[in-house]
Amino acid sequence: MIKEMPIESIALKIRQEILKMAMGAGGGHIAPSYSMTDIVTELYFDNVLKYDAANPKWDGRDYFILSKGHGVLALYVALSIAGFFSKEQLYSFGKIGSDLGSLARANSVPGIEASTGSLGHGLSYACGIALALKKDNLTNKVYVLLGDGECEEGSIWEAVMFAAHNKLNNLTVIVDYNKLQAMDSIKNIMSIENFSDRFRSFGFDAVDIDGHDYAEIRSALLGDTFISPEPIDKPKAIIAHTVKGKGISFMENVPIWHYRIPNDDELKIALQELKMTKEDLGDYERLSYRNVI
Repeated sequence: MIKEMPIESIALKIRQEILKMAMGAGGGHIAPSYSMTDIVTELYFDNVLKYDAANPKWDGRDYFILSKGHGVLALYVALSIAGFFSKEQLYSFGKIGSDLGSLARANSVPGIEASTGSLGHGLSYACGIALALKKDNLTNKVYVLLGDGECEEGSIWEAVMFAAHNKLNNLTVIVDYNKLQAMDSIKNIMSIENFSDRFRSFGFDAVDIDGHDYAEIRSALLGDTFISPEPIDKPKAIIAHTVKGKGISFMENVPIWHYRIPNDDELKIALQELKMTKEDLGDYERLSYRNVI
């Protein structure tokens, strides 16, 4: 049973499946998905997020909005392992007629709450849900994961102001702070540092964590490591310091791996580091080695 597995083993399983899916489709956002894998694993498999895989629209559920929609491979795998849809559907990723595309899409994929990928919109969507829940005096929580490059969008900070003004203490923002975006580093494209100070200046409670340390992730998600004690009428921000491409050495902190799949030599290294064999890739038809950025 998956819930009896150590959290580290579940995260490794998710990384393995991400590689298999991308190789089968001939492309995919592997590195952006790997930086957020441990966060998603904690949300879904360590008694943090309330959900019912058999009833995805359960009124009592917590909401997870993946605003960084291109990291959806990690979410697809987590949802499949959790039982929202079959492993067979998982393996249809990127194929003609599949509901599983390269960006998050709601309605057609059970467990995905919002269609995202056009960056800068997920937090506003999450704020709307959080406000409605508060007005209805409901206790559901809302979690939203942002990319650090995404935080260059002005719409993010409009939503931050809205959340603080409306005291959305049922909202937790997670920034996947891997310090890279598409083509280069955050620092070189548009330097945006001191995320925790920025969020606090807008009226959030904020904390910095190691986004690959499961205990730190869990404590922050549960609200145990924030400056202000509970209850508090502030939204929360978790600045998760992560490594883009975490888990495969040659992908880590290398911008070109934003959207690329390994060639034959690279694949041998990736399989070894993920404790896989070539046979573990299954019957995937590798459409091409599209070594594109």
